[in-house]
Amino acid sequence: MVKSQVHGMVLASLFAALMAIGANITSIVPILVVGNVPITLQTVVCVIAGLLLGKKWGAIAMTVYMLIGLAGMPVFAGWGGGLGTLISPTFGFILSYIVVAWFVGLLTEKHKSFAMLVTASLLGTALNYFLGTNWMYMAYKLWFNAPEGFTYTMAWVWMLPPAPKDIILSFVAAVVGAKMLQVFPQAQVAKTRIPA
Repeated sequence: MVKSQVHGMVLASLFAALMAIGANITSIVPILVVGNVPITLQTVVCVIAGLLLGKKWGAIAMTVYMLIGLAGMPVFAGWGGGLGTLISPTFGFILSYIVVAWFVGLLTEKHKSFAMLVTASLLGTALNYFLGTNWMYMAYKLWFNAPEGFTYTMAWVWMLPPAPKDIILSFVAAVVGAKMLQVFPQAQVAKTRIPA
């Protein structure tokens, strides 16, 4: 989908902006808070970036998003930002977006069947959870005040509420990616087919 360096920079900037919106969508649409759990869209935006931009520009888009936030712009979840985020227990998720976009792009740059888009989306989401949750656990154990009785199992239990949403959004990402690749057929390496 990326045709040139300039095109790549424009799309990377667009996805960085979409990440900021996805991180704070509940501020715009309050009904997306379910049981006090905010439904963010960062993971799905990150996955779609990998699907559409490929490994290079998808990772660049997520790096731009991270750097904008670390520079102090309030683009992280809860309108957060600044260098203090580096020691946050949730910073691992922000770092993981770069890896996830690259990984998803790697899987789908040459194989763009709908089955591959779904597989890449699910694996990318799983990678996001793996990296983010392990960072969170280490942060609480090494430099943050952990809740009483905090364990590795507890860290994963905390991830259960958003998991169904992110699994569903993985399929949404695959459908969106497939539709966009049909609109821009020059981006396809192999014909993308999705269910009617």
